Amino acid sequence: MLYPIALLGGLVVVGACLALLVVLLAYPNLPSLDVLTDYQPKIPLRVYTAEGALIGEFGEERRSVISMRDIPAQLKDAILAAEDERFYQHTGIDYLGVIRAAYANLVQGGRRQGASTITMQVARNFFLTTEKTLTRKLYEALLAFKIEHSLSKDQILELYVNQIYLGQRAYGFAAASQVYVGKSV
Repeated sequence: MLYPIALLGGLVVVGACLALLVVLLAYPNLPSLDVLTDYQPKIPLRVYTAEGALIGEFGEERRSVISMRDIPAQLKDAILAAEDERFYQHTGIDYLGVIRAAYANLVQGGRRQGASTITMQVARNFFLTTEKTLTRKLYEALLAFKIEHSLSKDQILELYVNQIYLGQRAYGFAAASQVYVGKSV
C-alpha cells in the first residue's frame, strides 16, 4: 500500500521539477512588453470635410482608441461576464476556468471550451500566433504572468478593449460600435 503512494509522490515531484525547468528556460526568452507599455495601434487615414464631418477612412484596420475612463460600465461588465468573470481575482491564469474547461471537454469529448483569460488573449493578440500547440499555450501563460506583474488590471483591460478583432475590419469596441450600430461607444 505504501509503494503506490510513494510512486505517485515521486511522479508528482519529478513533474513539478520538469515544469520548473521548462519555466526557467522559457521565461528569459519572452518578448519585451514595450509594445504594450507604449501602445501605438495602426490608425486609419481619416478624411474630413471643412465642417468636420467624416468623409471616409482608408486602411486595413478600423480603429478608434478609447481610454479606460471612457469605457461605459455596462460594456466593461458585459466583457467581463462573457470573457473572464474572475479577471480581477486571478493572476493571469484562471485555474478554476482551466478545471471547468478540462472537465467540460473531457465529458463532451474534444475541445469545446477554452480557458483563456483576458490577459492571455492580450498576450496572444500582441505576441503569439493562433496555432493550437502546447508550446504556444505555455508561452501564452508565461506572458500572462509577465503582463500581470508589469501592468495594472485596468491597463490590461484597456489594451484588450482597443486591440481585440470584432469583424468587419474593426479592431476594438469603439470601432466595432461605429461599424455595427453607427454610434460611439
